Amino acid sequence: QRKHQEIRAMRSQLKKIEDLGAAMEEALILDNKYTEHSTVGLAQQWDQLDQLGMRMQHNLEQQIQARNTTGVTEEALKEFSMMFKHFDKDKSGRLNHQEFKSCLRSLGYDLPMVEEGEPDPEFEAILDTVDPNRDGHVSLQEYMAFMISRETENVKSSEEIESAFRALSSEGKPYVTKEELYQNLTREQADYCISHMKPYMDGKGRELPSAYDYIEFTRSLFVN
Repeated sequence: QRKHQEIRAMRSQLKKIEDLGAAMEEALILDNKYTEHSTVGLAQQWDQLDQLGMRMQHNLEQQIQARNTTGVTEEALKEFSMMFKHFDKDKSGRLNHQEFKSCLRSLGYDLPMVEEGEPDPEFEAILDTVDPNRDGHVSLQEYMAFMISRETENVKSSEEIESAFRALSSEGKPYVTKEELYQNLTREQADYCISHMKPYMDGKGRELPSAYDYIEFTRSLFVN
């Protein structure tokens, strides 16, 4: 996020260059012997860099949320990312279908070997999820979403997560205390829950000390 903010801050420098370029055009100076770059080209490159920063930030946020809320370990996320980069030979930020298949095999997927042109229903079913429009490529975001969903496919609904929190709460209360979170979760998981859960309010609108509303929290995870 810090790097993306630095990129955004550089926009003012580009504005200065654009203003200088406009002044040169007004003075009918159309060739600049000191550089081969144009203001239009620099603006396009900046936009591409800005979009790349946004995609990377979104992907990191997705991975952090997955680690904290779905039970996917940090080690697993690192392995997914590392394998994607390994098979992304041209550093384009996406894999073609053959690269994606090789990546899945390296991660332990038992995909059958088929001759080129032969039907491959098992892999086609996976592509229905990650590349439904069949544009021929799988982006890092699509890949990570697929891998995370496979790791957490046993979690079916917010009700299941609510039940897990209810089991942590003594006597099945509709809230969980700070002490209960730290007793039953890792410190990182408890810290995340406390920072994202709202304080629990009783029927009279009073905030209970060190009590957190796990029902509202878990249901918010499943809001599209």
